[in-house]
Amino acid sequence: MNEQKAVIVTGAGGNLGSAVVRELASAGAKLVCMNRSSHELEALAGDLPASTDFLSIAGTDLTDYASCAAAVARAVKRFGGVSALVNTVGGFQMGPIGPEAREEWFLGVSVATSLAFLVFQEQLFGQLSDPLWFTVVFAWLFAAVLGSALSVVRHADHLAERLKEPYGTLILTLAITSIEVMAISAVMLHGENNPTLARDTLFAVVMIILNGMVGLSLLLGAWRRPEQQHNLQGANAYLGVIVPLATLSLVMPTFLAGPEGQHPSAPRQLILGIISVGLYATFLFLQAGRHRDYFTDDSNRHERISERVPRHGRVWLHAILLFAHMGPVVFLVEQLARPIDYIIETLHAPTAFGGVVMAILVATPEAVSAVRASIANNLQRSVNIFLGSVLSTIGLTVPAMLVVSQLYGHPVTLGLEHGDLVMLLLTLAVSIITFASGRTHLMQGAVHLVLFLAYVLLIFQQ
Repeated sequence: MNEQKAVIVTGAGGNLGSAVVRELASAGAKLVCMNRSSHELEALAGDLPASTDFLSIAGTDLTDYASCAAAVARAVKRFGGVSALVNTVGGFQMGPIGPEAREEWFLGVSVATSLAFLVFQEQLFGQLSDPLWFTVVFAWLFAAVLGSALSVVRHADHLAERLKEPYGTLILTLAITSIEVMAISAVMLHGENNPTLARDTLFAVVMIILNGMVGLSLLLGAWRRPEQQHNLQGANAYLGVIVPLATLSLVMPTFLAGPEGQHPSAPRQLILGIISVGLYATFLFLQAGRHRDYFTDDSNRHERISERVPRHGRVWLHAILLFAHMGPVVFLVEQLARPIDYIIETLHAPTAFGGVVMAILVATPEAVSAVRASIANNLQRSVNIFLGSVLSTIGLTVPAMLVVSQLYGHPVTLGLEHGDLVMLLLTLAVSIITFASGRTHLMQGAVHLVLFLAYVLLIFQQ
């Protein structure tokens, strides 16, 4: 088992496969673990001894010759050869319905929900004054939109794997940003004018991601290990763009209030939009080009990171399903706007409530992936997810909302005030300190979570 060549284990993420991997690892074998799910491989990698020479390859389709050949080629390149194969799964299709089709059950749920609210709209919204019925309707719509958003992100991730950079990153970013813009626009254009909704949503996204998501990821990731590592240059590149964009979008308008209040004038909106899109486009060009290495872990220990093998011939399927899941989102976020408006306008909930709901819908799909990656000791992936999410939110959502404002005549207020302004500046400062060394530990996660708790408390103090 201690010779140079490796042992391939298929289905390594399953019960039998993971048991085989652990047994071989205890014997000192070099391992190549194949599995369809990257999350299962990440969890398995976190359980193996640190000395294990381990390569995981996610996305391998045993029914596709090209996918298997690509996986074996990577194994040979990494270890110089393969000495044994342990096959713990079957390499055949079971029945007429493939696994991809079985994964799309939620599309039926979202379509059925859309039809229900299209046909019985007045009956369903007619009893919002009943607290129990309001809770049922709100939870139903929120779960339907969130589930559809998770499905959109899943298919965007598949396309990203197949098309590579820069198209993969662009598709994933545009999919998430489109959901955010649709959600904010639906609530902003429904009911009474809420000029602070876009600002509240942006601020909530920043707080949820840079404090809640970062804090939880660092805390859980460091729970079983003293510290974790990430690429310092990549984090600096993200923060180097996030800080000026956040300042120009959420801080500067507070000090440039004109005769009409804090609503930015058309020339200032144009300048802000050009700056945001220009900086984000420049960053994306550098991320996908000459500075791609900044966004990968530069330590040798990450030979254990999952490499995904693209499944050939499925690009069109994932593209169709992505748009199929986005269709109900467009309709359902408009329906979700009604209970949100009701709780703000009728029950006099904090005006920031709508922004928090929209931010949760946007941040949750990426938060799940970031926390899983950190637990599996792949902090670099977490850093790319949460800092990239904040950057795309500010760099793309702000210009989009300014365009919506001009088209529909709904003014927007971007500048933060009072405690919110202090929380933003404090969060940016702490984030710079957290990622300044390339190493993180449990205490830093606890600090970010305390800041998130302070943000939640401030919502109800306004």
